[in-house]
Amino acid sequence: MPKRWRIASCDSQEIAALERAAGIPSVVAQLLLSRGIQDPDAAWQFLDPKLNGLRDPAELPGAAAAAELVYQAIQAGQKITIYGDYDADGMTATAILLRCLRLLKANVDFYVPHRVDEGYSLNAEALRKLAAQGTQLVITVDCGVASIAESQVAKELGLTLVITDHHQMADRLPDAAAIVHPGLPDSDYPFTGLCGAAVAFKLAWAICQCASDGDRVNGQLRTFLLQAIGLAAIGTVCDVVPLIDENRILVRYGLDSLKAQPTVGLSALMRKTDLDKKIRLEGEDIGFTLGPRLNAAGRMGQAEIAIELLTTDSEKRADTIAQYIDELNGQRQSLERSIKLAANKQVKALADLDDCSALVLTDHKWHPGVIGIVAGRLSEKYHRPVILIAGDPLGVKPGIGSARSVPGFNLHEALAECSHLLESHGGHAAAAGLKIKPENVDAFRQAFCQVAEEKLGQEDRIAELNVDAEASLQMLTRQTVEQIESLAPFGHGNKRPVLCASEVRLAGKPKRMGATGSHLSMTFDQHGVKMRAVAFGGGDWEEELLRVDGPMSIAFRPVINRYRGRVSVEIHLDDWHADA
Repeated sequence: MPKRWRIASCDSQEIAALERAAGIPSVVAQLLLSRGIQDPDAAWQFLDPKLNGLRDPAELPGAAAAAELVYQAIQAGQKITIYGDYDADGMTATAILLRCLRLLKANVDFYVPHRVDEGYSLNAEALRKLAAQGTQLVITVDCGVASIAESQVAKELGLTLVITDHHQMADRLPDAAAIVHPGLPDSDYPFTGLCGAAVAFKLAWAICQCASDGDRVNGQLRTFLLQAIGLAAIGTVCDVVPLIDENRILVRYGLDSLKAQPTVGLSALMRKTDLDKKIRLEGEDIGFTLGPRLNAAGRMGQAEIAIELLTTDSEKRADTIAQYIDELNGQRQSLERSIKLAANKQVKALADLDDCSALVLTDHKWHPGVIGIVAGRLSEKYHRPVILIAGDPLGVKPGIGSARSVPGFNLHEALAECSHLLESHGGHAAAAGLKIKPENVDAFRQAFCQVAEEKLGQEDRIAELNVDAEASLQMLTRQTVEQIESLAPFGHGNKRPVLCASEVRLAGKPKRMGATGSHLSMTFDQHGVKMRAVAFGGGDWEEELLRVDGPMSIAFRPVINRYRGRVSVEIHLDDWHADA
């Protein structure tokens, strides 16, 4: 779908003023201004975040009380179960607390609900099973803050419940011994954007303080916390929370931790994916390499094996699991391609795509653990809310749906308006899940599309690409791009800068690359300056680009490519159009 480019306005006087005041290169000043950063001190806090910028866990709502409860349970020898989640954020959160409590010699195990059979968050049957097995204290990670009925079940079973979460709360809080959440009502915690792993990290830090008889943590516990920052960084990037404030600190130092002192399991996974050969890890290495492999285990119903990878101290076992998880990721990719192909075929069969304000697609052959990825891909491609439903092959059980949204459309609210047609639903504004009876799918499609029609106009269905600045290929020297890299780590809330250039021509034919040919490699020429470009996921552009007979405008992200000792500048193509 065509995109509308929004190029940030540029005030040369403001750029020059920040450049002088902060002592930074002009291009960095311009990019900071485009991110709303005008103050020199704020600029340096952004460019050089300090580890001591992390707020003490005592400031996080509920953390001090929860830490005291957990530490007392450890000392009393109570059986503790960490109740996790099956995505990368939940798995890293589980691993952080599991490693912490094991280090303190706790009687601890963990439980992760099955993605398909049990679904997200606490469930009463699992709590009954844990109580029957002797568990006395349950600590949730990345879930539980909306589990009102389940918290009551835990209380009736005599379980002490400690909830750590960051998701949207219900109308009232669950009845728990302690709740750790950055956005608790009546709290004044200044940053509510922490992910589940970051909340778990703060609780682990607070528990370590309890064990250290003071705020200062030393020895093995300090080493553990520095290593745990790497796990928190993975959860932060994979849960797509904004990379600002504390998240920026966690990811910046977490990447260093992953490189310098990874867990045994992550070290094996990085060897398997060749990340160990990189001089410096980047946020994209988590988002596109480590995260998808951990998530693949959860999507394929095997989150426990990924948690074992993150917590094992056996190099032999770690190598075995890393190999297995890499194979699971290959299976996930194959399923994703198959579902994407079938879903696109359904979209192309629609007679009135332009009039569809949302897409609700279903097939009983689809794997429920993979449909969320494809829904996200289709939402980006067609720029409208997309729901994919994996139906029951026998048409008896409820289908499992995964939804992804576009800016300006709140999925959580939209699904609430259609809740009378659903068995259950949950999530937030950008992503959600649901269960639905087969006989209700058509009515739900109609109702959901009607909600989308009311809330999204024609203009809202045109994707926008925010461009930081215009630049010529000649400007993209290694020094300039390295200056741009100083804004890293990049991710949600701090995207890698996007630049644009006009009067660019293809120098030769583009070539498909990757195992399935889904990516594209090409060379651009602008007034005699040539530069290699890669369009990830842009394989379908091949024929369109070949038909362009003249100059074009391109939107791209400049990167430093370090490969086998060679360092060069290349660009990653985001969008293009032929010049008029």
